[in-house]
Amino acid sequence: MRIGINAIGRMKAVPERELADRYLDRFAKAGPPLGLEFSGVAESAESRLGSAAERMREEAARLEGALGAGGLILLDERGKNLASPAFAQLIADHRDRGLRQLTFAIGGPDGHAPSLRSQATALISFGAATWPHQMVRVMLGEQLYRAATILSGHPYHRV
Repeated sequence: MRIGINAIGRMKAVPERELADRYLDRFAKAGPPLGLEFSGVAESAESRLGSAAERMREEAARLEGALGAGGLILLDERGKNLASPAFAQLIADHRDRGLRQLTFAIGGPDGHAPSLRSQATALISFGAATWPHQMVRVMLGEQLYRAATILSGHPYHRV
């Protein structure tokens, strides 16, 4: 199963980008023996429309245009806060259902449009706090890598 990230907002060449890239590279190397292939990060600019609802609709339309057939997991403040083993199991469940593509979507400052939330196979959150876009990418990259290590029985994740 191919796993990709779709992000509203662009990461500049900052330490956070280097850290996110490091974890995503680790995931790209650890995933294939588990049937998980990293397909990369697709970035799109934040909408400049007037209202939050218009911005979310425009950003959702761009994401929907980029989605193939497969699962969609939104990083959303209303989402479920999963422990790392449960996050790994969520990915494994999508893979084991025979999905060919799984997309993780990081929304813009206004969040995700209701139309996307209703299409998503899961909504997850990295806690009750609001995190900057750059940090969410780092945390998602690390959790993808951690999920691969959990699924492979590697000792990176210790309980």
